[in-house]
Amino acid sequence: MKPTDIKNPEYFHKVVDCQYACPSHTPVPQYIRLIAAERYSEAYMVNWESNVFPGVLGRTCDRPCEPACRRGRVEEKPVAICRLKRVAADNKDEVKQYMPAGPFAPNGKKIALIGGGPASLTVARDLSPLGYEIHLFDEHKKGGGMMRSQIPSFRLPEEVLDEEVGYILDMGVHTHFNKYVSSLKEIIEDGYDAIFVGTGAPRGRDLASLPGRQEGKSNIHIGIEWLASVAFEHIHKIGKKVIVLGGGNTAMDCCRTARRMGGEEVKVIVRSPFTEMKASPWEIEDAIHEDIPILENHVPKEFVIENGKLKGMLFDKVHAVYDEDGKRSLVPTAEPPVFVEADDVLVAIGQENSFPWIERDLGLEFDKWNMPVVDKTTHQSTVSHIFFGGDAAFGPKNIITSVAQGHAAAVSIDLFCSGEDVHVRPSPVTNLVSQKMGIHEWSYDNYISNDFRFVVPQADKSITLKNLKKEVELGFDVESAFKEAQRCLNCDVQTVFDFKRCIECDACMDICPTSCITFTTNGDESDLRTRLKAPSNNINQDLYVSEALPTTRVMVKDEDMCLHCGLCAERCPTAAWDMQKFSYITSKPGYSWQAV
Repeated sequence: MKPTDIKNPEYFHKVVDCQYACPSHTPVPQYIRLIAAERYSEAYMVNWESNVFPGVLGRTCDRPCEPACRRGRVEEKPVAICRLKRVAADNKDEVKQYMPAGPFAPNGKKIALIGGGPASLTVARDLSPLGYEIHLFDEHKKGGGMMRSQIPSFRLPEEVLDEEVGYILDMGVHTHFNKYVSSLKEIIEDGYDAIFVGTGAPRGRDLASLPGRQEGKSNIHIGIEWLASVAFEHIHKIGKKVIVLGGGNTAMDCCRTARRMGGEEVKVIVRSPFTEMKASPWEIEDAIHEDIPILENHVPKEFVIENGKLKGMLFDKVHAVYDEDGKRSLVPTAEPPVFVEADDVLVAIGQENSFPWIERDLGLEFDKWNMPVVDKTTHQSTVSHIFFGGDAAFGPKNIITSVAQGHAAAVSIDLFCSGEDVHVRPSPVTNLVSQKMGIHEWSYDNYISNDFRFVVPQADKSITLKNLKKEVELGFDVESAFKEAQRCLNCDVQTVFDFKRCIECDACMDICPTSCITFTTNGDESDLRTRLKAPSNNINQDLYVSEALPTTRVMVKDEDMCLHCGLCAERCPTAAWDMQKFSYITSKPGYSWQAV
């Protein structure tokens, strides 16, 4: 193999598994160390620079960072990254002083944002300090989009959302709330230099062809629409017996909300096996904790109507069969249909995009699924000054993905408005700094303990089930947050090897607790992976390969196995190994105004 080019900013970025897995590439170890030091405001700003909504995401994120957490090499549970984010938000001081403060010098460019969700708000946050005149349109009375309409208050208190949306709107954004955009052509004719569409995926899927659907429509509700009606206080109750159809996070929000709206017997019914439900495991756990049963392998057959009134549903029992390629089929069990009684049914089987307000004679191309044709890197549509992001661009995902796409779209809009090529993207800001404070001392805590993940306390369900707005999770207290932060392995502190200093004593190889270091003759990657001290099974993570040493051997380190404990650097007699903190900040539009 060729020697590893550690100057490539993406090399060490990939090694910081949690940051790499985060769609907005939040520098997780950096803010966790700040939390351990009780520097909560700084930890909040590190988050805010990347993910824009630390308080929101600290409660609602889908947590793609946690399955990637390197703590899983030591024990079963990853660091509670998401909940630590909330600690920073809950314990910060006044932070507006650290944010860009207007009024900003205008640059003469005017931008329209259609939809007030996380993607549009991110674009506003990134572009406002650069002097853009931002106009945000949303049909609701407040910003937030699906964060406000689809996430119940017992998971996301309204005051938390208001605060973080307010940080952005207070930058001088011109808001047009209670304004439904019914025509994109009209927006175009208003002369905006660029338009960003962030309208989400506002239409819930239905079971329109199922027998009894029309007859029972007064008691059959589309999940996301029903949640929005609850959020905006248009409805205040539901029947005692409720069926929730679907196994995603929206279904979990529906069933838990129904319990608080008067549902005494709430059942979640899914067509798939329980193990294949799309909802996050912690969402499922919370639903079960609130005494909500989940019935698996039930395929909807019919809405049962008697005397014009919904009485329940019939389901066919199935079981999953998998072919040699792992493709699943649901095969009927030949059992009689199962009747489940219900006063109301909430249909939460997925979401779809809807663009009835976009005229089809504007030059915008749509694919066979009626989705706009959008460049996945630039977010530019087939009309050069119109950009899409969030769920409106590529279908339903989650908040953190929408934020990441908002950042990317903001870069493109800035480039476009500056007359530059939107495909020539600015590089991320990176840095690599030694953490050495003595011969064998480091400016970070590199002790690896076997502490198990700390449990986040919850309010008693006898209280929460009676109050729609009572937050269930209480969050870590300061002491527990410190202990949980100490579980972080500081994966952004890299083991950097200087082959010129190496005397090939093999001391580093001997002391490595995971046997991730091997000195051997070179070869191609597939060959090298078979000759390492420990099995190298994760081919998605790179090997760190040095230049040839005097004996013609090379140092090979399996980045997947490394715990960043620094024992190699402590043991090395010649300082060939060093522990160096790697910083990676994603590209943003314009100059770097961010607090880092």
